[in-house]
Amino acid sequence: MPNTNNSMQLAKAITLPTAIALIISSMIGSGVYKKVAPMSDTLQSPMLVMICWLLGGLISLAGAISNAEVASLLAGTGGEYRYYRTIYGKFFAFLFGWANFAVIKTAAIASIAYVFTQSFHSLFPLPELLPQWADINIYGWFYPFQNLSVKLFTVLVIVLLTFVNIRGVKLGGEISKLLIILVLVGISTIVIFGLSSGQADWSRLSQPATGYVSLGWSGLVSAMFTAMLAAFWAYEGWNTIGYIGGEIQNPNRNLPIVLFWGVLTVIVVYFLANLTYLVLLPVDQLIEIKRSTNSIAAVEAIKSFWGAGGGYFISILILVTTLASTHTTILLAARTYFAMAGEGVFFKQAAVIHPKYQTPSKALIYQCIWTCMLVFSGSFDQLTDMLIFASFIFYGATTFGVFILRRKMPDAHRPYRVWGYPVVPIVFIVFCIILVGNTLINQPREALMGLGLIATGLPFYYIWRSRDVND
Repeated sequence: MPNTNNSMQLAKAITLPTAIALIISSMIGSGVYKKVAPMSDTLQSPMLVMICWLLGGLISLAGAISNAEVASLLAGTGGEYRYYRTIYGKFFAFLFGWANFAVIKTAAIASIAYVFTQSFHSLFPLPELLPQWADINIYGWFYPFQNLSVKLFTVLVIVLLTFVNIRGVKLGGEISKLLIILVLVGISTIVIFGLSSGQADWSRLSQPATGYVSLGWSGLVSAMFTAMLAAFWAYEGWNTIGYIGGEIQNPNRNLPIVLFWGVLTVIVVYFLANLTYLVLLPVDQLIEIKRSTNSIAAVEAIKSFWGAGGGYFISILILVTTLASTHTTILLAARTYFAMAGEGVFFKQAAVIHPKYQTPSKALIYQCIWTCMLVFSGSFDQLTDMLIFASFIFYGATTFGVFILRRKMPDAHRPYRVWGYPVVPIVFIVFCIILVGNTLINQPREALMGLGLIATGLPFYYIWRSRDVND
């Protein structure tokens, strides 16, 4: 196929501090403010909620440090797509990339940007547009004109952030660094003032919900597994730093450092933030928040000691957090489609590098267009629910790649070897298998529909492969 890159390369403009900021920003989204409520509803015990946050973080860290060995050995633009090309071949690599484009990353961008606009709308109400069209639907699933003003503003945010990322990865990285600093300062402020306030009651950690009944061993394991799914959604995103491996300075050395310290930082942030919510609010109130459509746990917790002013503070913090997460996901995810196009298994123009800014501008534009379509479908929450298990298929595949590469490339220089080998990667792989199997058994419709959406890429794969052969 023609060389659409014109011998150009993406700029290696991302320093170690910027890369750490990017991974933290890609992970910290709305989950740190909202997930404590559904977890409390599932477990009915503050102490069990804290255990789940810690376990979810440690399992994510096990995945990250296992991923780091593969990332340091095969560092380059595209992340897992690049790794899978070496480990499993072109077809499996394509399935990963297509899953990211079809739903996983584009729907994540759409949903996080939508939460940003909803928070903006709560502070600065947007005008209602075409309410008479709100009930127009497609098969009762898609309502493109519901909340039209919110959706249009969401599209505007996505387009503007895409434009910023086209202008340069260094600019995009610096913006992410600034935003995540604001987020960490904001969450630290909540933790410090919340835990030291008169409203904090540490005895709440040992007080289960009213009417709490012991679940028994099997029931407890099942409930904790369900609650950890909420925690994993909050921890989602640590793998995306590998997508820009070709733009990180000294990636073979820096990627393991970024993965370890980035994930560890998020574990500490989530643990302290959720500890704060649980000592400020009784678990019964958190359960009621989960059952209320418009309440957010963090907002109610901060209002308990700062009043209405605290509500405004946390709403602005949620705005900054979701803006940072949307921006970073846009920056990182497009690198996979760029790498795919360069291999001839994506739209050819997506391999073009901007002649001035040295960014994958066309890949960013393709991503922007499809993401905006998902916004109008209004179905991105359903789609991410269906495909969250797919992320763990690929997480497990990357970690299993540690064993394959040690057999396939035994003499290759490895700047980093996974700690606790082989126990740590085996534990993570087993967990991934359990999670995927549990979803297939207990949510077969969602799992099969998710696999079906990934399968929609198969015709494209064979078309692109045949075109590549003909060229």
